[in-house]
Amino acid sequence: MELVVGRIGKPHGVRGEVTVDVRTDEPERRFAPGTTLRAAPPAGADRRPATLTVTRSRWHQQTLLVTFEELTDRNAAEAARGTVLHATVPADEQPEDPDEYYDHQLVGLAAEDTDGTPLGEVTAVVHGAAQDLLRIRTTDGRDALVPFVAALVPEVDVAGGRVVVADRPGLVAPFADEAGS
Repeated sequence: MELVVGRIGKPHGVRGEVTVDVRTDEPERRFAPGTTLRAAPPAGADRRPATLTVTRSRWHQQTLLVTFEELTDRNAAEAARGTVLHATVPADEQPEDPDEYYDHQLVGLAAEDTDGTPLGEVTAVVHGAAQDLLRIRTTDGRDALVPFVAALVPEVDVAGGRVVVADRPGLVAPFADEAGS
């Protein structure tokens, strides 16, 4: 199973160190020295190394700085800008925090309201700047986006194959005047 864990940003200094836009809740684990990550260059970029091995990582203010074995100078670091980094994890691996979930654990779960009425199925997790969203394919075939926050998704039962959504009119179920449209 692959997880997106970050995207390489701009170079930092002249020795190949880069900023990383972190896309994981476990950066210390995913960017530990010796970790090998699959590297997916942005569309249209020259083919770069297929994998990158972490030599060192450190925080500078709010930014993660990473040195990769394969990026030895500023030019190589600049050429890697925009590369998406993927970590391979066992399919049964769980995040350390019991209130965190990997995308693949959520996709395919049945969505139901607090009364147990089926609403649809989680088809994707959309990672936004402010918060994550669950894309739910409703029972009538529409796609709805639900903010993945405790107030709207009070229960996630991966073992039971379901998420509970505190539905509001217009969130997943259509407004009463739109139901027939």
